[in-house]
Amino acid sequence: MAELVFRFLIGGAVVSIFAVLAEIFKPKSFAGLFGAAPSVALATIGITIAHSGQGYAATEAHSMLFGVIGFFCYANAASWILMRHKAPALTATLALLPVWISVSFALLWLVER
Repeated sequence: MAELVFRFLIGGAVVSIFAVLAEIFKPKSFAGLFGAAPSVALATIGITIAHSGQGYAATEAHSMLFGVIGFFCYANAASWILMRHKAPALTATLALLPVWISVSFALLWLVER
């Protein structure tokens, strides 16, 4: 129970900080990026360091980076398909999910070699 309260407090504080940053930057549609993902990632890394140590947290951080790079490729591909071919959003985003997974796992595979 104490861990949940700790997560709540850390997550809330970090979300609030990123919300303030989001108010500073333009355009406002970009602000959502500062709301959830960075704050959840930072809170998770902090808790992981406290529970499992820095080595394990470093591995988790690398995994997060691979996921971010995969998502970036996925988002770019989805944007290109949606703008260029006027495909339905649900179809395009679901069909391109393997891009996200493939890029993330390919990076993991390259690093582990």
